[in-house]
Amino acid sequence: MAFGTQDETDEVMNEINMTPMVDVMLVLLIIFIITVPVMKHSVNIDLPRATSTPQQARPETIRLSVNAQGKYYWNEQQVSEQDLERRLRAEAARAPQPELHIRGDKDARYEFVAQAMAAAQRAGLHKIGFITEPKTP
Repeated sequence: MAFGTQDETDEVMNEINMTPMVDVMLVLLIIFIITVPVMKHSVNIDLPRATSTPQQARPETIRLSVNAQGKYYWNEQQVSEQDLERRLRAEAARAPQPELHIRGDKDARYEFVAQAMAAAQRAGLHKIGFITEPKTP
């Protein structure tokens, strides 16, 4: 039996070797058996039922604007510095406390915006945010 000689007739294999395919299927079966319990990570429990009413009181949002000249606008109505502090104290006493959104003009001096922030802090407002315009490309 010499290898590579022309004397032998080459026989064609008519059957598919099933061993590698069975091995692959067994490996996949083991992988699925291991991962299926990991994918289900919730515990089935029966939670108690209770009736509750959702809280309907939502805090109001106050828009405080500061223009380039340093004038203050409370929800688009101009107010003086003394009136601003009085309104901030009144709003801080409300429950739930409203949010204060400060909109400062880009040409406004930082001093005017800082004074508005300090007045809100002295009044006792805790939720203060700044509003900006998104930058356009």
